[in-house]
Formats: sequence, structure tokens, C-alpha cells
Amino acid sequence: MSPKAIYGLIGYPVEHSLSKKMQEAAFAACGIDAEYRLIPVKPEQLQDFLSKNLAVADLGGNQIALKDLSGFNITIPHKVEAKRILQENFPPAGIGLSALEYYYLQLTGAVNTVKKEAETLRYWNTDAGGILRALSEDLKFTETKGKSVLLLGCGGAGRAVVAALSWKDLGIEKIYIYENNEQAAAAAKKHFLSFSQAGFQKEKLAFIDKDSLSESIKKARLLVNATPVGMKDDAASVIDKSLLSLNKNLSVYEVVYNRKTQLIKDAESLGLPVCGGLGMLLFQGVYAFKYWTGSWPDAGLMRRALEEGVGTL
Repeated sequence: MSPKAIYGLIGYPVEHSLSKKMQEAAFAACGIDAEYRLIPVKPEQLQDFLSKNLAVADLGGNQIALKDLSGFNITIPHKVEAKRILQENFPPAGIGLSALEYYYLQLTGAVNTVKKEAETLRYWNTDAGGILRALSEDLKFTETKGKSVLLLGCGGAGRAVVAALSWKDLGIEKIYIYENNEQAAAAAKKHFLSFSQAGFQKEKLAFIDKDSLSESIKKARLLVNATPVGMKDDAASVIDKSLLSLNKNLSVYEVVYNRKTQLIKDAESLGLPVCGGLGMLLFQGVYAFKYWTGSWPDAGLMRRALEEGVGTL
């Protein structure tokens, strides 16, 4: 009898994650003998965990190392540094990525899914594909050609949004990016505008200031909040309701998934199509499962597991 396969999530902290619930539900439904563990890896441990089989304790108190895992997800704060470490040891050219997979990996600058194969590690960014599928299935934002987008926030989630929507085949006209943190804005601008990957049309990106928000929202057909504003129950909206009211054709995607934020409430009151970010978490996990096992999981089952988990937060 083969031993049970072990998958997991590395990050710091990880105890809040709902990934275990949705992935173990998918393993059970597919008849796969596997478990999913939450594995705290401190920033100072990451290099050794990924390259020297450093053993760390998972949340169940078990000692676990890279050699014990069949595959794993990576979350905050390791996604960018993990990409650097993995690329040094396993160059992307040698792991069989498609053009789109390579585009997502390089443009996000981050890794969130890893699979162990023989003596190598294959890795991907499934956040970009996850947000794109969530926009399509949850928000019904499918007609992208010639449309413009207003993106609020250009941290990790924001970069995944840019990677997803800037792919040439979608035909997006413009992505307006507003980031009120000057340091984060400068870092994102440097990353994107120095990028030369085939298919990337940097002229489609426009970094804007606060004074340009009203004009940008009038031109956009989709607004994405990729900031953490709204995660706390008492948080105000990331953008004033009066700005949302400037465009009756606007659809709104909120990456926060653990509550109905003020942004969602404001958009609903104006009759705008809107949804929260549970789908982004769901579909990045769906793609990770497919990479690990070769099988498509039941996304509806995984969504129900996530919804139950959100109810306990």
C-alpha cells in the first residue's frame, strides 16, 4: 500500500488559512489518499526549507521537510522570495511551462504552487488564472475586448490582476492603476515597466494619482479592489461611493472574501454588478489541485467547503 501523499501550505502565519478545508474536500471527492497540512515557515527558514530539506513543525506538531511533500502552496510573505530561490535551482526553461504559464509566473513575480516530480520541482502562479476565472464565473465579466479596468492596489493581489488582464488575447484596452502607498507604487511601476516578456504591452498600463480617479472610473468597465481595505468589519470603503456613481456600466470585484465590505454594499446600493473575492481563493486552489494530481476537482464542492470555513472566521 502506498503511503498517504502529503500536500500543504507554507507561509507565516498560516493558521488562518482555509486551503486545508477545500483541498481535503477535493482529495476525498476524487478518491485520492492525501492530506493537506498547514506548515508555518518563518522568513529566515525559507531558503533552507526549499533547498536543504530543513525540517519544521506543522500546526499539528509533526516534523516535516520538503522531501515529505508531494506538492504545496506558498502564501504571504514568501511568494516573491520563493520564486527567486526556485528559479536559481530549477530554471523555468527546464520545467515545461506553456507561454501563458510563463507569462503569469514572470509578470506576477511570485510563485504560489509547487509540485515535486522525481528530482525536480515544478512551479506556477495560479493566482492570475484564479482571478480571471473568478471574474468570468462569479462576476460574469467575460466581454473583455476594448474594455478598460481600474485597479486599486498593486501589491501581490494587484500584480496577479495585471498579469491576468494584460494577456494579449483578452484585448483589454487600458489598466489604470492607483496605489496610495508611494513606495509600493514605485516598486510596481519599476517591475512592470521594465518587463519585456513576449505578449506584454506595457503601454496598456497607466499609473494614476488620486486626482485622476474620477476620469479613470468613467472610462472603466471593471473596478478591482486589490487592497486589504475592508478586511476589518469597521473599515470604510476603499473608494468613495460618489465615484462609483459616475459610471452605471461599472462592474466591481472585491478581493476581500471574509465579509461584505463597504465597497460591496455601496456597489449593490447603486445597482452595479459586484462580488467578493472567494472565487479568487477557490480557483487558484482548483488550478493547484489540477497541477498536483492531473485531475480537475469539483469546484462547487471546494466552494462549499470555503463558505463553511468563512462562516467560522
